Amino acid sequence: MTDLAARPVLADLGPLAQLRAGRLPRRLVQLYVGLVLYGVSLGMMVRSDLGLAPWDVLHSGLIRYLPITLGQAVVLMSFVVLLLWIPLREVPGLGTVSNAVVVGLSADATLWALDRPDSLVLRVLLVVGGVALCGYAGAMYIGSQLGRGPRDGLMTGLARRTGRSIRLVRTGIEVTVVLVGLLLGGVLGLGTVLYALAIGPLTQAWLPGWTIALDPSARSLSTGGRPSRG
Repeated sequence: MTDLAARPVLADLGPLAQLRAGRLPRRLVQLYVGLVLYGVSLGMMVRSDLGLAPWDVLHSGLIRYLPITLGQAVVLMSFVVLLLWIPLREVPGLGTVSNAVVVGLSADATLWALDRPDSLVLRVLLVVGGVALCGYAGAMYIGSQLGRGPRDGLMTGLARRTGRSIRLVRTGIEVTVVLVGLLLGGVLGLGTVLYALAIGPLTQAWLPGWTIALDPSARSLSTGGRPSRG
């Protein structure tokens, strides 16, 4: 019980308070490494050709109707999802804006550099590794405490407002997004099911280890001083 109580928590801080909360160099590095790896993980799943991540099922449906790349669809939907933050009163930050752009660019770069392997074994490794890397990268950039990305802010906001675990909320969101994506003609596969079921538990398992403790004085600069249910 003592170890659990001592773990850092995700704080609701405004954009300036996030930057003033201490340990900024490490937090910035962790943020951008996490975002780049997140985009890489999405590209890995696409190149596996065994099923896209749930949000990318939606993105793949969108690009059937819009003349944009998958990464550009990621950026577009990021700003759409931000509108859902308003009723949840989620607090944006540098990480929020960075996520909306960096993940899409990283995904497109990965798709440019990585070809679909012919071997089924390599494709399975790509999809499994992509799912694991996505959960790890998500924990990294959320734990930097520089503002959650649009989709993960939706996850943490719903978890805090409903009192449900991140695992349950994330799984519910992913399943819903897949259904909408399928209606738009998006691509579904075994990798999609694996992602939808595993990403919540993976993120919840790695998040405590990557959550950086902030300067206690930053609490006075917070927007409400409430810890998120990370």
